[in-house]
Amino acid sequence: MNALDGELRDGRHVMSVRVYYEDTDFSGIVYHANYLRFMERGRTNHLRLLGAHHRGLFEEASAEAPGFAFVVRSMRLEFLKPARMDDVLAVMTAPEEVKGASITLNQRILRGDELLVEAHVRVACVCEGRARPIPKGLRTAMRADWERIGRALIR
Repeated sequence: MNALDGELRDGRHVMSVRVYYEDTDFSGIVYHANYLRFMERGRTNHLRLLGAHHRGLFEEASAEAPGFAFVVRSMRLEFLKPARMDDVLAVMTAPEEVKGASITLNQRILRGDELLVEAHVRVACVCEGRARPIPKGLRTAMRADWERIGRALIR
């Protein structure tokens, strides 16, 4: 595990992010779209720690289904409090549901104990524009991790 990837803790992926000048708007608070970037990194590193590195995942998926991709199908966000330059944030990612072709994750961004942003993100696996089952390697990794913690609904 690389410290940049964060860690799996209590059934969740936790990753630290420092807010830099480039992340803020003219008022010195994090520009809303940058929270999406922080959450994308959290989802990517969560997969990495489950053993599903993007390059390997795409190579495996391409063999099963050429043209495979993950797409964000839906996202519900609540911006509760602002983050500011130099804040150190925790991006938490936890499973909510795993289905045949989609995964729903709860993501939270905190500053200490303060909840700043919460999102429910549904990611779908597609091939040539149509929903396809999640590749076996990733599904197996998610199932092993999420059954172990007993928190996800796996169908």
